[in-house]
Amino acid sequence: MSAHPTPLTPAVYHILLALAPGPRHGYAITAEISEVTDGALTMGPGTLYGSLRRMEGWGLVEPAEAPADADEGDGRGSKRRYYQLTSAGREALREEALRLERAVALAREHRVLGGGA
Repeated sequence: MSAHPTPLTPAVYHILLALAPGPRHGYAITAEISEVTDGALTMGPGTLYGSLRRMEGWGLVEPAEAPADADEGDGRGSKRRYYQLTSAGREALREEALRLERAVALAREHRVLGGGA
């Protein structure tokens, strides 16, 4: 297992964020990312699964069992690959979120954003 890069890339950060609530399959991950970024960040299958492979090698994610309600009405639930955060993945996500929070606080302090002294 090799160390993950820091800071996290936007793709890695958003994949971890999409997995924070629990296991998801690839399509659900990409749909969540597209939704929360208002379409500013979209990922094709190559980018998504390449990122997941690297993240698995870094120990940030791991394969997960399909949830009991995984069928989702399309009959494909059992064929999809699900992923979940590891404890290292959750910690990397937390650290990156704190880094971003500090960056926003600094931007406010320097009056790049509203607020500050």
